[in-house]
Amino acid sequence: MSELTLRPEVAADGAAVERVVRAAFGEHDPAEGDQVARLVHALHAGGSARGGVVAETGGDVVGHVLLSRGWVDARDRLVEVLVLSPLSVLPRHQGVGIGTALVAEAISIADTSGAPALFLEGSPQYYGARGFEPGSRHGFGRPSPRIPEAAFQVRLLAAHEPTMTGPLVYCEAFWAHDSVGLRDPVLAQLEASLRTDD
Repeated sequence: MSELTLRPEVAADGAAVERVVRAAFGEHDPAEGDQVARLVHALHAGGSARGGVVAETGGDVVGHVLLSRGWVDARDRLVEVLVLSPLSVLPRHQGVGIGTALVAEAISIADTSGAPALFLEGSPQYYGARGFEPGSRHGFGRPSPRIPEAAFQVRLLAAHEPTMTGPLVYCEAFWAHDSVGLRDPVLAQLEASLRTDD
């Protein structure tokens, strides 16, 4: 593999980012790739995107991560936070550290921006190894009960204060594109597998 380069996403990356997102999320179900690509477009078009990063090898975009705004509905105020979603790497480039590099860069950008926390939905094993913890451990509530408890994760950042707890509120684009949590039958299958793992 050529040397990996990370850089801020720019408007001219739109088509390449869409290709990466569709391939990463549509490998087994093209409809899912389409849905996530529409979410990325909506986050940008609606002004909720707070920064994206692309990963390049040999001048080709092979990975992407997007940060968007969200809020924690704390007792004393609404706290703006960041949401990491989606993280996309072309299937043939997965497993070589590109996702890890993109997550690390996203954490750094979020921390530098002054956000108090960075949230995501994803594999507890993958993201746990990259510094994320269950949101419930820190007093955060899931935006939807369709997000498995273990998948709702947070990385507390330097600006976090102890009073910044409460439910996470996603921006409208996640709801408009049905990109919150899982739906049956996938949700039921995951819940059943989690019960058998206990």
